[in-house]
Amino acid sequence: MNQLVRVKISALGTYVPPRLLTNIDLETMVDTTDQWITERTGIRERHIVDKGVATSDLGVEAAKKALAQRGITASDLNAIIVGTVTPDMLFPSTACLVQHKLGAANVWGFDVSAACSAFLYALQTGAQFIATGAHKKVMVIGADTMSSIIDYTDRATCIIFGDGAGAVVLEPSEDDSLGLIDFIHEVDGSGGCSLYMPGGGSLNPASHETVDRKMHFVHQDGGAVFKYAVRKMAEVCEILLQRNGLKGSDVDVFIPHQANLRIISATGDRLAVKPESVIVNIDRYGNTTAATIPLAMETARQEGKLKKGDLLLLASVGAGFTAGATLLRWAY
Repeated sequence: MNQLVRVKISALGTYVPPRLLTNIDLETMVDTTDQWITERTGIRERHIVDKGVATSDLGVEAAKKALAQRGITASDLNAIIVGTVTPDMLFPSTACLVQHKLGAANVWGFDVSAACSAFLYALQTGAQFIATGAHKKVMVIGADTMSSIIDYTDRATCIIFGDGAGAVVLEPSEDDSLGLIDFIHEVDGSGGCSLYMPGGGSLNPASHETVDRKMHFVHQDGGAVFKYAVRKMAEVCEILLQRNGLKGSDVDVFIPHQANLRIISATGDRLAVKPESVIVNIDRYGNTTAATIPLAMETARQEGKLKKGDLLLLASVGAGFTAGATLLRWAY
């Protein structure tokens, strides 16, 4: 068996649509207040697409920025993997649509559906193609247009989600001390009934009944999701750190999925990560599902907290239930 190649993130690009939906705006739409939303979630505003803008459009904009940063073209890529729970349509895949819009020649790709864990799952999937030597450059995108599946009369869900995208380029690392180190992924399908969209699939195909019953919107048991996320996000991180001989205080940058400020704070406290190392931008973007981790990477970079050689811990929990964590050393 050939020795595996170390894989690095060589470029990062992000994009959010310009239109804002603030807590003040939501006060006019549902029975809620800015203070109530902020205290319970940490969210103040979120970005929402205009009509006719789809997940592939967001992904393309993020991908263009990553390609420009790396100084390569779309046709230099070998594969495109898109993590999303809001594809433009059931088929073709969003990856196909992104490939076409980018004009990427001789590229293949596919989508990964893991809800809020989709970016981490797509990241590790793409990394295997690099590690085995099958590919030299893989684009991984986390993108979601959550506003397309949110009921804006349901205050339990409409206050949480926003739209956005992030993209990274994966390549072999010339320095074996830099790049992806280890990961852990888990699924627990028994939690599927706590966060799901029941309509539109083979079980409940679209019909007048499914539309009337609002089955094409997100349905969530907030209490069950919160309890699972608080426990599981810390748990997978602890396992990953321990098996690599590390502890929370060794982490330079902790980038958790941005679902709820209380979940982020509880996880950071349990891991004993330095408070200044925990990246938080949920106040500006809300929960963008597959896009939260790359968007938070960009926030860390803008705040001067992301430097070459830094030890990063990425973590997520999402519908499914899905959970995952990744350790890496930043390569540029």
